[in-house]
Amino acid sequence: MLKQEYNKSLLFTPEGVRDIYGEDFEKRLKIQNEIHSIMKLYGFKDIATPTFEFFDIFNRERGTVKSEEMFKFFDQYNNTLVLRPDITPSIARCVAKYYEQEEMQIRLCYIGNTFIHRTGYQGKLCEVTQVGAELMNDDSSDADGEMIALTIESLLKSGLKEFKVDIGHAGLIRGLIQEAGLTEEETILFKRFLANKNMFAVEEMLQKKELPASCKELLIQLPDLFGDIETITAAKEKTLNPDALEALDRLEKLYQILQAHGWQDYVTFDLGMLSRYEYYTGVIFKAYTYGTGDAIVTGGRYDNLVEQFGKKTPAIGLAFVLDELMTALDSQKVVIDAKDKDTVILYRSANRKIAIEMARELREQNKSVRLMRKNAEVSLEIYKEYGRGNEVASILYIDDTGEVTEIDLQEVADE
Repeated sequence: MLKQEYNKSLLFTPEGVRDIYGEDFEKRLKIQNEIHSIMKLYGFKDIATPTFEFFDIFNRERGTVKSEEMFKFFDQYNNTLVLRPDITPSIARCVAKYYEQEEMQIRLCYIGNTFIHRTGYQGKLCEVTQVGAELMNDDSSDADGEMIALTIESLLKSGLKEFKVDIGHAGLIRGLIQEAGLTEEETILFKRFLANKNMFAVEEMLQKKELPASCKELLIQLPDLFGDIETITAAKEKTLNPDALEALDRLEKLYQILQAHGWQDYVTFDLGMLSRYEYYTGVIFKAYTYGTGDAIVTGGRYDNLVEQFGKKTPAIGLAFVLDELMTALDSQKVVIDAKDKDTVILYRSANRKIAIEMARELREQNKSVRLMRKNAEVSLEIYKEYGRGNEVASILYIDDTGEVTEIDLQEVADE
């Protein structure tokens, strides 16, 4: 009895991971492939990096996730390894290694899983799938615009109709912090308040600081500063910091570029936006829609990350969080036609060679075929029932005489 209980426990997965199968997996695969196909149309080339790497690829100095959020283990040489919590640093390492001499654009895309230990986040997945793209060696605002255009086009292709891409700039917040003269400790507090949209806590913290009234007003308003292009215009009147003004100018140029793409109605500006990754240096963005509380796409410019691996190059990237996107599509009842129906060739052993030849011919026509030897004790009706419940379009039944009868299960289902 105890052994049986133990074996049953092995049927469950650890907290934070799950099985995906059947129709859910087919839908997921279709959306994943559609996003990937658009990246290919934009000229991105595939790259794959290891599922686990040395800890130092993702350490805190690189601006990625905290050490306690990583799944760590050791190799036989006592090196600390981690399941990758983020794919961008891995791509940065590859670019520094394999594209060291390349000075023109580098376009890379990937599909892979990331692993983050989420203690206390009930229902949050520890393993998520990302479909991402990285554009290197281009520091232009046009590159920023193209990545956001790619994001919008891909989300529309997935079937979403209502979504927004929120855009901010990491340099704006750094410039305002510099203008306000915040200490390192105050900066940490300020970012925490900003992430929680707590303007009251920001106001209380700044009360004792001596800084221009307009700058103080902008910092207090920052948690609530989001909207259309007018949001940027208003912010420019309240700061004198050159880095902050440069960031706001960049956002204005970006808006003009998105207008040229025809996607301006899908974007809003969030001047108080923060990212969990500290390596972002410029434009940052997140896409949101109904049916999920988290971003379905995240991205941004990271002009200093690749240099940490030995190659000085500007870069911007994005990642579709496939698990969140599928949750949103399901919640919004978006129809995803991913049922590829098969043909079953049902035969007795005496007709095995005929069945194999039929299957080969159909597969050469790019049709999916399942070969099944008929059990004499199982009725044809049982095979029909199996087919109707397992995405089978038709059964080609070869009887004992060698005669082939086609049974259209779709017509049976319609009746």
